[in-house]
Amino acid sequence: MAIAVSGCPKKTQTTAATTDSGAYGTIGDAGIGAEQKATERIESLGTGGPLRDIYFDYDSVDLSSQARDTLRTNADWLRSNPQARAEVEGHCDERGTPEYNLALGAKRAKSARDYLVSLGVSANQLSTISYGEELPQCRSADESCWAQNRRVHFLVSR
Repeated sequence: MAIAVSGCPKKTQTTAATTDSGAYGTIGDAGIGAEQKATERIESLGTGGPLRDIYFDYDSVDLSSQARDTLRTNADWLRSNPQARAEVEGHCDERGTPEYNLALGAKRAKSARDYLVSLGVSANQLSTISYGEELPQCRSADESCWAQNRRVHFLVSR
């Protein structure tokens, strides 16, 4: 009797992102690979900026007290800089399907955006997008790294 054994299929890299309208689009320019474009984007962000990231528990969209404190500080800056626009990016760790993680990232971004609006930030200053697991901050497969990837990141433009 022969038994067939097969391993888990390799994860394929997706390049989809979901925006606040829920529509899917591609990340990056057509002539540049998504991974290369993501690397360029991460390198261009640096580590500073006026708005701070917030972090989430595994499989959660709930804002912790620490996240709410950070968002209050971010809201103060956004209210005092009404010409600034912020893209609210939802991110996930690598666990879960790409589709699930895109949806979870969208919910995280919406949760942060809604809280900022409740603090008096103009909704016109904010847009949301989900990158799911596609733009990790850390690439090790352990809890301390995954915790860094479960975040909302803010990209500011004027």
